[in-house]
Amino acid sequence: MNNMNQNSGMQKRMLIMTLVVFVFFVAYEFLVLKPQQEERLKQQEATKKEQNAAPAVESSTANSIAQSGSKDDMSKSISSLSSKAIGGSNIITTITTEKNIIQIDKLGRVAQVTLQEAKYKDEEGNQIKLFEADQLRPLEVRFANADINNQAFKVDYTTSAVSVDATKTAQKFSLEQKLDALTLTKNFTVYPDGHYDLEVVTNSKEQFFITNGFRPSVLVDMYADHGAYVKLNDGTMDLTSDEDIEKIKSYTGAKFVSNFDRYYATVIYNFNTSLQVSLMPDESKSPQAFIHATDKINFSGFMGPKNFNDLKALNPELTDVIEYGWFTFIAKPMFTFLQFIHTLVGNWGWTIVILTLIIKLILYPLSYKGMVSMQKLKDLAPKIKEIQTKYKDDKQRQSAAMMELYKKSGANPMGGCLPLILQIPVFFAIYRVLLNSIELKGAEWILWIHDLAEMDPYFVLPILMGASMFLQQKITPNTMQDETQKKIFQMLPIIFTFFFLWFPAGLTLYWFVNNVFTIAQQYTINRMFEKKRAAKK
Repeated sequence: MNNMNQNSGMQKRMLIMTLVVFVFFVAYEFLVLKPQQEERLKQQEATKKEQNAAPAVESSTANSIAQSGSKDDMSKSISSLSSKAIGGSNIITTITTEKNIIQIDKLGRVAQVTLQEAKYKDEEGNQIKLFEADQLRPLEVRFANADINNQAFKVDYTTSAVSVDATKTAQKFSLEQKLDALTLTKNFTVYPDGHYDLEVVTNSKEQFFITNGFRPSVLVDMYADHGAYVKLNDGTMDLTSDEDIEKIKSYTGAKFVSNFDRYYATVIYNFNTSLQVSLMPDESKSPQAFIHATDKINFSGFMGPKNFNDLKALNPELTDVIEYGWFTFIAKPMFTFLQFIHTLVGNWGWTIVILTLIIKLILYPLSYKGMVSMQKLKDLAPKIKEIQTKYKDDKQRQSAAMMELYKKSGANPMGGCLPLILQIPVFFAIYRVLLNSIELKGAEWILWIHDLAEMDPYFVLPILMGASMFLQQKITPNTMQDETQKKIFQMLPIIFTFFFLWFPAGLTLYWFVNNVFTIAQQYTINRMFEKKRAAKK
């Protein structure tokens, strides 16, 4: 019974805790993780400038790479694969598809991918390019035999086609590298949608490894995960974030491996034959994936936006490339429903508004229960204060009296907070959906909102969101007695407004519309209780 005296204050403390935890979540990413990330990126750039073109690669067999825990050996191997800026004279094949331009360099690697669709433009208005100059290139091959590998970095590939036009139909071409010990051939089939099939063949039993390359470096921010994502044969997913791998991680049965930033990915997949994949840390402890092979390997791949429908068209399992975090089980069907609404509405902004309304209607019973509980506690506040004063020296009797009061009035001290807590998974699911949906890229809404994936350029939505949050506070019953708690609570609209200044406009729109509907619900319930109070007088 001694703990029961805390029940009257438990609800308000949990409410504050819930809000403060969210603020801390955002503040920590914005004030701590982002500066650290920017500093690490600067250090990486400095390191890359100091590296030589291609030092010798550590000799290792496929098994030793899969099982090795030697960070030093692997760091040498990875650093040896860093490439210098790709000049025009180094490009031996240019592939044009309906959605991208793929350039292959003289070492048989993907030097660059330029997205062709109009909405994929950078801040300068240029078409987005996926890769930076100094990073591990997709489809680069390494050999376990150090002597062969060293020669492989010095001998140019030859190509069967300098220019490949796959804008209308699938096209085939080959690359070949003749070394002293063997000949390696890459047989490509490239499709209009930008994906490819690849057969890599050698005329020797030498072991080699081929990579999907380091992740695209288009949008690496504090809001979304970026790194490597592997899907195993049993359907489980394993995420390795950037700067979070200390030693080699190996997978003997994988369906795909994806290295990704917020919106873009470079993926290798095979749903018929298992892939053996190793993730190795680079100098910044970020994952770089290598696929094991002996004399021959077949797989498919793509490099581009993580667009749900495009991935589904290739294979439904590839939609797992889009990472929604802990609440994927809610987020994925939510996105499917979001797309369904969009097919009816045709505008992503109004789709978000409608989705928000539907979510509010589904959660209305929970919201209603919480709001009614808050009103009952507000009515009981004077009586609770009397009990606390009367039994201030006897906590056990105070708790018993308060429990009796709650029982008679049908009030639940936790009733206002539990519905809020139960809604948190839904919020974070929609947060991840709107954060990771490249479909919002270039999507206009009204007047000044030309891209729902970017921040509001004039901060109108964040200010409206903050104002609606302030109004919501004003009309929501507040039984807090502690002045410090009240001040913290009153500061939340300002804090949230500050952080939402940089949030994607689509996410801010959701939060604002959610507040508007909550205000309408709260106003209705307030009026209902006012009428009941008036009737009792």
